[in-house]
Amino acid sequence: MVVEETITFTSGATTNTRLPRQRTTSAAAPPASPLEHAVRYAQERAWDVFPGTWLETVDGVPRCACGESGCPAPGAHPARARWADETTGSATTVRRLWETEPRAAVLLPTGRAFDALEVSQTVGCLALARLERMSQPLGPVTCTPHGRMVFFVLPGVAAKVPATIRRLGWSPTALDLHAKGAGDWVAAPPTRFGTRGAVQWAREPNAANRWLPDVDELLPTLAYACGREAPFAPDA
Repeated sequence: MVVEETITFTSGATTNTRLPRQRTTSAAAPPASPLEHAVRYAQERAWDVFPGTWLETVDGVPRCACGESGCPAPGAHPARARWADETTGSATTVRRLWETEPRAAVLLPTGRAFDALEVSQTVGCLALARLERMSQPLGPVTCTPHGRMVFFVLPGVAAKVPATIRRLGWSPTALDLHAKGAGDWVAAPPTRFGTRGAVQWAREPNAANRWLPDVDELLPTLAYACGREAPFAPDA
């Protein structure tokens, strides 16, 4: 049986929003594997996917399969420089790729079916609460174990974000808001970042958010929330 709980994130004395978390009892089925998640993304969302690195235990310590002792994203980054050559939307190919290494991270290329806007978790929770109060359309949203949130939007952010932020009165370099488009990628659940934990859905893919919002529908609220975290950022 699965019992739903909630995690409440706060900023100072202000409660921003609640993100769903599931607590699994002993009678529940085991969690889905990276392969099962990857197949689901390809089949249900028509997203391209590709396998990343994974965690290996060496002398009782989990380490990234890339072999770098100071890896900044252990178990959660592309395994090869030419990772774009491995992206696929075919469930058959997905199964073949993950059969080679079942522990491989599930990574999604941006600039194809979607782009992404990444902000801090504090900013993301504040923006998510405001967007939902305004009944703004939302796409899927992930929450990473190192305190970041990723909002999925229609492709084309690279050309729009800097100009839109300036029009809103901010310098693009003053806000902790990063656009991910062509040539970039995001980690998808159930990818784990070392010992920090796994990527989770703050708003999981479903029928209601199959049609992604345009960046212009989210950016004013995200920029406003970022601005609250950087109130003295200069205009440019």
